[in-house]
Amino acid sequence: MEQQSAQYLFGILTEVPAVAVIAGLLAILLFLGFSGAPLWVWTAGTAAALWGLGAPLWLWIVFGALALLFNIRSVRRALISRPLMRTIDAMGLLPRISETERIALESGTTWIEGEFFSGKPDFRRILQEAYPELSRKEKEFLEGPAQAVCDMSDDWDIHQRKDLTEEVWEFLKEKRFFGMAIPEKYGGHGFSAAGMNAIIGKLGSHSIPLAVDVMVPNSLGPAELLIEYGTEDQKEYYLPRLARGQEIPCFALTEPRAGSDASAISSQGEVFRGEDGELYLRLNWKKRYITLGAAATVLGLAFRLEDPENLLGKGEAPGITCGLIPTNAEGIKIEKRHDPLGVPFINSPTEGQDVVVPVGQIIGGADQAGNGWRMLMETLAGGRGIFMPALNTGGAKLATRVTGAYSVVRQQFGLPIGRFEGVEELLAPIGAKTYLLDALSRFTCGMVGQGKQSAVISAIAKYQSSEFNRDIINNAMDILGGAGIILGPHNLLGYKHIATPIAITVEGSNVVTRSLIIFGQGLIRSHPYVLKLMQALEGKDSKAFDKALWSHAGMIIRNAFRATLLNLSRGRLASSPSSGPTAMYYRKLAWASSNFAFMADLALLTLGGGLKKKEKVSGRFADVLSWLYLGSCALRKYEARGRREEELPFVKWILHHALFRIQRSFEDIYNNLPVPLLGALFRGPLSWWARLNPYGKKPSDRLGHQIAQDMQTDCQARKALTEGMYIPTGESKPLAILEKAFQLKLQGMPVYKKIRAATKAGKLEKGPQGELVEPAFEAGVIDEKERDLLAAAEKARQRAVQVDDFDLNELPVQISAEEEETGIIDAIKNFV
Repeated sequence: MEQQSAQYLFGILTEVPAVAVIAGLLAILLFLGFSGAPLWVWTAGTAAALWGLGAPLWLWIVFGALALLFNIRSVRRALISRPLMRTIDAMGLLPRISETERIALESGTTWIEGEFFSGKPDFRRILQEAYPELSRKEKEFLEGPAQAVCDMSDDWDIHQRKDLTEEVWEFLKEKRFFGMAIPEKYGGHGFSAAGMNAIIGKLGSHSIPLAVDVMVPNSLGPAELLIEYGTEDQKEYYLPRLARGQEIPCFALTEPRAGSDASAISSQGEVFRGEDGELYLRLNWKKRYITLGAAATVLGLAFRLEDPENLLGKGEAPGITCGLIPTNAEGIKIEKRHDPLGVPFINSPTEGQDVVVPVGQIIGGADQAGNGWRMLMETLAGGRGIFMPALNTGGAKLATRVTGAYSVVRQQFGLPIGRFEGVEELLAPIGAKTYLLDALSRFTCGMVGQGKQSAVISAIAKYQSSEFNRDIINNAMDILGGAGIILGPHNLLGYKHIATPIAITVEGSNVVTRSLIIFGQGLIRSHPYVLKLMQALEGKDSKAFDKALWSHAGMIIRNAFRATLLNLSRGRLASSPSSGPTAMYYRKLAWASSNFAFMADLALLTLGGGLKKKEKVSGRFADVLSWLYLGSCALRKYEARGRREEELPFVKWILHHALFRIQRSFEDIYNNLPVPLLGALFRGPLSWWARLNPYGKKPSDRLGHQIAQDMQTDCQARKALTEGMYIPTGESKPLAILEKAFQLKLQGMPVYKKIRAATKAGKLEKGPQGELVEPAFEAGVIDEKERDLLAAAEKARQRAVQVDDFDLNELPVQISAEEEETGIIDAIKNFV
């Protein structure tokens, strides 16, 4: 029976045209490649193809030998994997990593970025990841103490006095702002990552110095390190004091010769036995850029520990260690302050010379000596993933609120400036990127809140949030014009603009973050197999190497097929978890991910360890990975918030922009891949094909117009976009003045329409709108109530667009001692 069935099938195949048979068999192979079938399925599929094509005996013999070679693991390992392992090791085809790099790579976890390195992201799984809401307690704190401290603070006054007022400092301590991250059992609030993000975002939308002074004690520093690694005695002593503000902490890491390369620190600590028989540390350091340094009572210190007599039993050089040093200890100098662009958060250098403290001041005690670098790497996600995005999101929400209102209130050529397309073109990216910043902050907090610490995701969050904020504030300053550049109590964005480079620089400079960390570290840590291959090579483990190698090879083959088919179908063959208006975006992100994964592996295979030095190429891959994640953040927010109709234009704008940026980055990769022969192929036909078959184009003017209109109306979209930012309680603050003018102007728009209609009908003479109110009332076009409304709106508008001015003696002229000696100051006074 089986023989008859085989003969019948063979008879059918012989009657089918050869081209059709070949096409069918190729389709089977393409399907196997697209789906990522295991090796034995490939073997069976290839055998079917050979049989269907009537392969000769010699080809069957070759195929059989190869099938046995690759499918029998012990044979494959002996004849292929072990020799290949030795060759790769000898040629340095995989990047070499230092001990500090190894610790950094092994610290933390991989999150959804691993999906993009796989080339086949599971968006159903991504949409199941947490998008956290605030607890009742967190909402009460946000609406209570956080609102109150903003009401009692004045950003202009803070900049003039170069510090918060004593009243504000005492309020922050009383309400335990410095203990937001500290568990309740130690006297803190125990807020979630999302809760702290929201609070810092609100403070940051009002005053950067206020936000930073609260942010730092809750970010990377003594409290966070104590919570994770401290001994119980250390926790019970320090955490309640930190929560109450009885101790003000700072953390000293950066040095003159150790900035982005923090592992190069030269601060030293030496273990010695005191005359009382106890163990002590003798510390020497020179640090700089230490936020809260001049105000701190306890200094978190990173230093290299030496133990010449091996008193701790960890060798003579345990390595980087973190300690808690009271700032009143003898030998400590904190006598100066830095001036970070005139933004008055406390930042200073600190020095210590022969400072002696008990060995118990090591965070975690003597057992954690030499474990400082791992501590820092495992906790760095806090600052990068929670607080920096919060600060940038708060600033973006303020810019969105201000520019939308100002575009309605400010008039030129008889029209609100928001009616002009040039202004509208600036407004749309402000609104869309603010939506994206909020999505990025909240989704990344969801990761941290689940106890996951992805250094790659945190790096993306820090880098992209600060770059978005820079774009947003630059656009906002263009819209505000003169009102943006004249500093004074009524300038809402001037100091935000001045402070922008600070966020670009701190917590790892953006240049280093983009060119070295996001893709450079991600390719090793987040790739499904690269780190496993490197560990197998380092450990000379041929079995682990064999498993990782052939799994990796299978993934490369699958992604080659997958990328080809998705390119030809423009992503239509990819699956989507949604059938609505966002379905196409999931498919295009999946298409881009398959190309990203294949090209990343190709770059690694062709450049090997040299890829580490190709920072331009690495930076472009980092941009692709970043926008894959950012697009996913926007889609996750849209789903988490119930697919709100008013948010869809923002989501569409973001995804179009994301796909356009991915397209540009791939074009740059193709045109600059430094590989012989293959480079020419990518610069030529493949680059040409990529331009003809793009992932996406820039967002349309229609989308931008819709977003700009939403920003200029008192609609739900505008309220949702700026939700959680500081809105003044009273009416005297600059934002309240602008908001009042905005609301009155919107209320008066129907009345102005009546006046314009009467003008067109010839009932009123043409002229500026403000001068037509009384004639319109006298002509009966508007009633008394409408006239009073327009008068109030005009009065509020005039007040809102005013800028600050000062008496000449209120603005001090900065004169150097040399200039004063030469008499130049007298000349200036005489001139005035």
